[in-house]
Amino acid sequence: MEKQKNAVGRRKEAVTRVFISKGDGKITVNNKDYKTYFPLVYLQNQVEAPLKTADVLGKFDVIINAEGGGLKGQAEAAKLGIARALLEVNPEFRPVLKAAGQLKRDPRSVERKKFGHKKARRSYQFSKR
Repeated sequence: MEKQKNAVGRRKEAVTRVFISKGDGKITVNNKDYKTYFPLVYLQNQVEAPLKTADVLGKFDVIINAEGGGLKGQAEAAKLGIARALLEVNPEFRPVLKAAGQLKRDPRSVERKKFGHKKARRSYQFSKR
């Protein structure tokens, strides 16, 4: 059997470690099927996206360890991790995945709270009297 490849994906506070190997297309997240772990269809599509783009949806088994953040952040982190792991398997997937924008980490995260403000930008209510 071919050695399994691994990669890391990150988004906001979520971190996923992805292990990919030849198989029959089984995707597991934290020892659960990905369709039960991500109940919303658009999150399931996020996880499948790199496999569909590279046209290898039923050919690899994917094991994902996800932690931190919320479900959406974990799904997007898994997407990046799977795309990076596919590059480890076959570097020829790079132009296709890059054109689809799946190798780029999303840098947006929560802005820190500033002193003298209620939140990051929201000030306290001002009253002249």
